[in-house]
Amino acid sequence: MNFDKLTKHFLIILMVAMMAACSSDNDDNNNEPSPNPTDQVEQQLAQMTLREKVGQMFCIRPEALLVGMDDLHDVTANAVTQLNDGMVSTDRNYPVGGIILYAHNIINPSQITTFTKQLHSLQGDPLLCIDEEGGSVARIGRNKAFDVPHYASMGSIGATGNPLNAQQAGESIGSYLRFYGFDVDFAPVADVNTNPENIVIGNRAFSDDPTVAASMVEAFIKGIHSSHVIGCLKHFPGHGDTKADSHYGYAETKKTWQEMLNCEMIPFKAGINAGAQFIMTAHIATPNVTGNSNPATMSSVILQDKLRGELGYDGIIITDAMGMGAITNQYTPTEAAVGAIKAGVDIVLGPYNYKNAFDAVVQAVQNGEISEQRIDQSVRRILRVKQARNLWPRYTY
Repeated sequence: MNFDKLTKHFLIILMVAMMAACSSDNDDNNNEPSPNPTDQVEQQLAQMTLREKVGQMFCIRPEALLVGMDDLHDVTANAVTQLNDGMVSTDRNYPVGGIILYAHNIINPSQITTFTKQLHSLQGDPLLCIDEEGGSVARIGRNKAFDVPHYASMGSIGATGNPLNAQQAGESIGSYLRFYGFDVDFAPVADVNTNPENIVIGNRAFSDDPTVAASMVEAFIKGIHSSHVIGCLKHFPGHGDTKADSHYGYAETKKTWQEMLNCEMIPFKAGINAGAQFIMTAHIATPNVTGNSNPATMSSVILQDKLRGELGYDGIIITDAMGMGAITNQYTPTEAAVGAIKAGVDIVLGPYNYKNAFDAVVQAVQNGEISEQRIDQSVRRILRVKQARNLWPRYTY
């Protein structure tokens, strides 16, 4: 074989090898490492039915388990403060992986201690979650029945310029949440409060300076993790430069991705580097990043290309509450749940109609709209967190 033929032969082999390597990539990859079949999580995953897997991808209000409570219209009027047989029965058919408690679910220390133990006993080994940011959003901290530290706001902590204050707040909040049986705190707010017309973030954020916010976010994450409670960065990709409140309807930021990298992403990167295991999405549109008006929660560009791909985040992505106006004004509960998972979400928080959303995701897998491998990616992440917290296996799937 002469030199030219040898060179040509080598190039053909190289091209074939490159094509084979590329063919192994697919939309379901999502930065997930290759599963190890001898791993305990993989063994658990292999035993689970599709419905058990799908249930892991929901975090709901306890009221969603009430018999006949098919939507969230009258949550406070039907406030749940203890587990009942009807809820247990619902959970058998719709086993849920996470439960979030609000102020109306919490009466006093003895009640909440009993309630969290009851909820942890449910079939799906749920992670128990709460919004306990400190300041205006503190379901336990603002309840006079609890003797716990109070914080004026995270903005006041940021104004001190001392990250140790944020770390101590994280340790303190984490300590009492752990004591009362919680696993995940949807805090800290990693937004940068750059828009003075913002009506939803304000002093919930540490600062209007991204560098200051980043140092505080990093310290808070370290503090809460030292108390053995999982923190959650929110609201990705940043709700601080919006005017509208996504609780009620459409909200957007006009920033480009480069502008976000220079501001909003600085605290999120700091939190990721500090070991954040949860990130909550924002229901805000980013038209100058994605080219459309879809909320970030429903955008694979934001969640997969940017958060997982560019920032390298491999933890759990959870939505903001899906009963908020920015979602319900545009999507049905079924469209929202299926669309968010297709966009790259691991956990759907607070769907407006849990049963309908659950059934829609199961149906989407059965009809091939979502692959079961895609479901496995999210459940794998969730089970690894539960394994670390000794929440399972208590039951045989």
